[in-house]
Amino acid sequence: MPAPGPGYTITARVSAPPSAGAAGDLAAAVGKVGGVVTAFDVVDASVDHNVIDISCNALSESHAQEITDALAALPGVEVRKVSDRTFLVHLGGKIEVNPKVSLRTRDDLSRAYTPGVARICLAIAANPEDARRLTIKRNTVAVVTDGSAVLGLGNLGAAAALPVMEGKAALFKRFAGVDAWPVCLDTQDTEQIIETVRAIAPVYGGINLEDIAAPRCFEIEARLREMLDIPVFHDDQHGTAIVVLGALRNALRVVDKSFADCRIVVCGVGAAGSAIIRLMLPEGPGDVLAVDVDGIVHPGRGGLESDSNLTWIAEHTNRDGRSGTLAEAMVGTDVFIGVSAPNLFGETELASMASNSVVFALANPDPEVDPALAQRHAAVVATGRSDYPNQINNVLAFPGFFRGLLDAQARTITDKMLRAAAAAIGAVVAEPNPSFIVPSVFDLSVATEVARAVREAS
Repeated sequence: MPAPGPGYTITARVSAPPSAGAAGDLAAAVGKVGGVVTAFDVVDASVDHNVIDISCNALSESHAQEITDALAALPGVEVRKVSDRTFLVHLGGKIEVNPKVSLRTRDDLSRAYTPGVARICLAIAANPEDARRLTIKRNTVAVVTDGSAVLGLGNLGAAAALPVMEGKAALFKRFAGVDAWPVCLDTQDTEQIIETVRAIAPVYGGINLEDIAAPRCFEIEARLREMLDIPVFHDDQHGTAIVVLGALRNALRVVDKSFADCRIVVCGVGAAGSAIIRLMLPEGPGDVLAVDVDGIVHPGRGGLESDSNLTWIAEHTNRDGRSGTLAEAMVGTDVFIGVSAPNLFGETELASMASNSVVFALANPDPEVDPALAQRHAAVVATGRSDYPNQINNVLAFPGFFRGLLDAQARTITDKMLRAAAAAIGAVVAEPNPSFIVPSVFDLSVATEVARAVREAS
């Protein structure tokens, strides 16, 4: 199902015989084990050997090793060194701080630092609102995590979460000019997280919560929103929901169905699934069935009283009080949205869906169903992957969303803003088709349009 991609790219430096067929032998060896050659560079040549850098995309670390072994098995070939290009990108981190003002003379120093800076401190002490005008607060976001739900990898802790938060900060800057900084907390205690974020909030114009496990993330977000005078956004919830809703609007245009026509199954009712349901319900879907590891969520199911999130979902979905498995939920359904786990169903379940169905299989890196299989049955298929059409990627939402919040000097986030952002993302695609329901993550107009929509909604 998956294809080799740049997430697992190696460059192998090999010594090979100087024969006319050596290059072909190397490329063939890589291809025989399923690798994809992306670059081939001769870095040194002599009478008895050539030194070659051969770059290849692989499926995984073990597949990269298989490629290396295949190269080493060729007669006369020596693998001298293998570099993992993804690790090379991360050496020393991915972001840095640069001053915005000149610091080349004594005059520069006197204005930017002491004694001139004292006047700015006194001005802010007299009028705290001036911090938004006279400091980095006006354009700075804290990307906060406790490392308890890193990507799809689980509870890896604060240090292991840092590369993801660095990447998030880089995306903020690249797509919306927002200065973001990783704040990885070495605690998973709800009270400590809330108090720490409250204490550091004066520096920032907004808080982006990231990779914090459910259900703790719900309480953390809700309480911080109550106590802070800056917006608090949980990207795993609201960023995902914004992009899914924008994409789904276009997918339904493609299949010529309205929300009212559709029964929608949402598989996974953690942070992302719950937010998708909450943002989607005002669209008036015919029905929504939420499904987790214990099956369809319904009011009569045991154990709901200990989870306020599941209780709310049971009260606001599943119009007919249905129970059963994921397979049973999918019979006759128009839309499947998965934010759960890999390989949950197959062709039988796909065939049981309504005609002109829509499948959003968003578990990463391996979706709930093989996208190629889904394309045989569904009219529109979306995934979270970059190697298939219709990638549902939060980078379409959060940079522009925060750009709009910061520009408006917003103090909170409303559902009106979230829905406006979703509409803006969908509207960038003027004429959607089955392979194009969301814009490219590199479409620079997306962040601009989302920011405009958020400013207007605020």
